[in-house]
Amino acid sequence: MSSGGPRRPDIKVFLVDDHPIVREGVRSYLTNHSISVVGEASDAKECLRKVKKAAPEVIVLDVNLPNIDGGELARRLRLLVPKARLIAFSIHSSEEYVVKMARCGVQGYVTKSQPAGELLEAIKQVAAGGLHFPAGMSDALLSPASERPADAALTSREIEVLVLLAEGSSNKGVAVKLGISVRTAETHRENLARKLGIVTVAGLTKYAISRGLTVL
Repeated sequence: MSSGGPRRPDIKVFLVDDHPIVREGVRSYLTNHSISVVGEASDAKECLRKVKKAAPEVIVLDVNLPNIDGGELARRLRLLVPKARLIAFSIHSSEEYVVKMARCGVQGYVTKSQPAGELLEAIKQVAAGGLHFPAGMSDALLSPASERPADAALTSREIEVLVLLAEGSSNKGVAVKLGISVRTAETHRENLARKLGIVTVAGLTKYAISRGLTVL
């Protein structure tokens, strides 16, 4: 019998990979698991041309692309389609690549050697607002980039947002307390991630405590 509840719309995904056979395999698997593939591209240029009209919720992008690599593409996508969530899909499993892509703004990282179900799970997690990174890399992802100066020239408003996030506020809570829109709060959080090289709330909290900004 039917549960009677409304069916959740399929998650809309855009694929970027320069290997047609990879895109075909991923598309087939995702389509069979109630994921809607709304567009594809073989390189960054094609992606940037198509992605806005496709309006995906999640973009799955290869790390090694011709002309513009996945890291630079991720940065551009954050500006072009800020509401879309990003997952790096790569042959590389080393910490160096994972941290690099996280600092370029992706919310997930899946290697091509993992079972297909791992990518499906990552898509579901990031579409719901979460993160999906390889196990065992939390310390690297929590640590600020060593080459960045202390406090990375944070603005006073960014410091306010940092403290509120560290003290447990959600993006909506930050918006209410500071009298700004939720989207503006999200932008400040994205700027913190970019400047500090920290992509998790736990990492931001650790950073705020280490700088004496909060005493949690």
